[in-house]
Amino acid sequence: MVLNNVLTDIKNGQFLPVYFLHGEEPFYMDKISSLIEETILDESQKDFNQTILYGPDTSIEEIVNIAKRYPMMAPYQVVIVKEAQHLSRNIEKLLSYVEHLVPTTVLVLCYKNKTLDKRKALGKYLAKQKWLFDCLSLKDYQLNDWVVNYAKAKGLGVEPKAAILLAEFIGNDLSGISSAVSKLEVLVGEKKIITADLVHKNIGFSKDYNIFELQNALSEKNVFKANKIIYHFSKNKKKYPFAVTISSLYTFFTKLMKFHFYEGKLSDQELAKKVGVHSFFLKQYKVAARNYTKNKLARIFSYLRDYDMKSKGLNNVSASDEELLKEMIFKILH
Repeated sequence: MVLNNVLTDIKNGQFLPVYFLHGEEPFYMDKISSLIEETILDESQKDFNQTILYGPDTSIEEIVNIAKRYPMMAPYQVVIVKEAQHLSRNIEKLLSYVEHLVPTTVLVLCYKNKTLDKRKALGKYLAKQKWLFDCLSLKDYQLNDWVVNYAKAKGLGVEPKAAILLAEFIGNDLSGISSAVSKLEVLVGEKKIITADLVHKNIGFSKDYNIFELQNALSEKNVFKANKIIYHFSKNKKKYPFAVTISSLYTFFTKLMKFHFYEGKLSDQELAKKVGVHSFFLKQYKVAARNYTKNKLARIFSYLRDYDMKSKGLNNVSASDEELLKEMIFKILH
């Protein structure tokens, strides 16, 4: 991955004159800017040669003026602009600097939750020089491989199920997954393997009572297990809010509807990508598809919308979330 290569180059002392980091995924943006901040200059050189600016409190003119300075008793000057997206209206003015830059300046711009227009002059020039870096959110089906590769870079192995659980439990939050892996790193012991049991015990999810186990029980139409889980949910309302349960089930059944449409038309790998799950879960979806026809799924979507409204007080006088949850799960199963 390009962004991993950038981190490796920085660690090896190979620096670019400009790093324009843009996109909606802050993980690599923060990692690259922090590594540059910590690596290029030693503490004695930073006072005169390292400047941290913030988009809301600066201007392109100020950035350019600082970037044009030469380092004092240091090989480089480092200029880091955080929250650079606040400069979007005038960002094209940066072109005059990048076309005639100072080679001893390392300029970093963190353009969060926005993307630079590559059709305009600045974007075209930065892309041509390979100084423009896309920090894009991963697709759900890419998360599992990311977990494995990230752990491997830290010298850790990951059981396949453990990687899947981390990706499913935490979701598309690379910073959250990174923190979880760091937490587990201290607990893996001599084998240096993250197991599914370690994930269950230490990442704050009950092994038997969580939304993924509920989805599994519904997939199998296991009435006893589903009722046992929702009873646990109803006794732990803060941990398992009804609104979150509805949202998670809506996502699950939407993926199941996609599975119905594409099953038999694509390979397992293509099917998993199209549905938005890891191929490990296809077995579960095959079971669920036998238990829920397309017509039944259409009714389930209606139930979910109905109970979402009832949970907000519409067409509901006195039923509690606990009662609504039981009714909804009964209708889904029957």
